[in-house]
Amino acid sequence: MTDANCSDTLVEINGLWKVFTDRPVDFDLQYEDAMENLEDNGAVVAVRDVSFQVKRGEVFVIMGLSGSGKSTLIRCISRLVEPTQGEIIVKGQNVLEMDEQQLLEFRRYETAMVFQHYGLLPHRNVIENVAFGLKLRGVSERERNERARTAIARVGLEGWENHYPSQLSGGMRQRVGIARALVQETDLLLMDEPFSGLDPLIRREMQDTLIRLQKEVNKTIVFVTHDLGEAIRLGDRMAVMRQGQFVQQGTPEEIMNNPADEYVERFVADERALLSGKGRQPVYFPSKSRLTKKAKSTSPSAPLAAAGAEVK
Repeated sequence: MTDANCSDTLVEINGLWKVFTDRPVDFDLQYEDAMENLEDNGAVVAVRDVSFQVKRGEVFVIMGLSGSGKSTLIRCISRLVEPTQGEIIVKGQNVLEMDEQQLLEFRRYETAMVFQHYGLLPHRNVIENVAFGLKLRGVSERERNERARTAIARVGLEGWENHYPSQLSGGMRQRVGIARALVQETDLLLMDEPFSGLDPLIRREMQDTLIRLQKEVNKTIVFVTHDLGEAIRLGDRMAVMRQGQFVQQGTPEEIMNNPADEYVERFVADERALLSGKGRQPVYFPSKSRLTKKAKSTSPSAPLAAAGAEVK
C-alpha cells in the first residue's frame, strides 16, 4: 500500500484464504494441484484468494447466499476465525502478525462487532450490556455509564436502560448490540447479518437507524448480508461473493447496471426491475441515497472488477 493510500484506506485485505482442514497448510494455496489435493482429502475452502480495500468512512457490503463464505470472511478480519493465508491490514497494522496481547487490544480498541444473534448477556440489563466492553477496558463506572447512556439514546432506547434482554423485542435487542459497538468509539465496525433475523418492517427500521447513525458518527463499516436490496440501500461499495470468492466489486449502481457474469445478472435482475420499473433499463441512484458524507469524497469510485478465478 502506498503512502498516498495509507491515510484514506482503513482496511486492506490481500490474498486471503480460509481452509477448514485437519492437515497443516504449509504451501502456497495459489497452486491448483495443491487445492485439489486438499479438497480431495475433505478440506473445506471457505474463503478463496479474496482481496479488497475499505476506505475511511465507507460502508462496504459483502453480499452472498448462505454458504458463500461471507460470515467466515468478516470474522477473519478480527481473527475470530483464524485465516489460513493472506494479509489483513487495519490502520497500517497486519492483524495476522499480532501476538495474543496485541490482538486483544486490537479487538478492544480498534474494532467492534455486531452479530446476527445479538450476543447479549442475559443476566445484565441494557446499560450493563452496552457498558460491558468499557468495563473490560478498565473505564470508571461513572464514565462508562455516561457513555453507555449516550449510545443508548442514540439508538432510540432511552428509558430502557434497566430492562433485561428477555424483556426486549428482537429489534430492540439489536439496537442494544449496535449501542454496545458504538460506545467502544472504534473506527471500524464489523456487522455480520445484523438484521437478517428481523421481520421486514423492523428490518427496514433498523436500516433507517443505521443510515441515521452513520451520518452522525461516520464510521468505517464492513457489513455482511444475503439481501441484495439491503446491500444496495446501505453500501457505498459492495462485493458479490460466491463459493468463497468475490465475483464482482463496485458501487451498487455499477453492479446493478453492469453485472460481471450470469450469476450476478440473475441476482440483480429482479431488483433492477423493481427499482427502474423497466426491466433491463439502467438504474440511477440519487446521490442523497448514499449513506455517508464520504460518498462525496475525494476518492474516485472503485472500478468494476471481476475478482479471482472463474466461478463455476
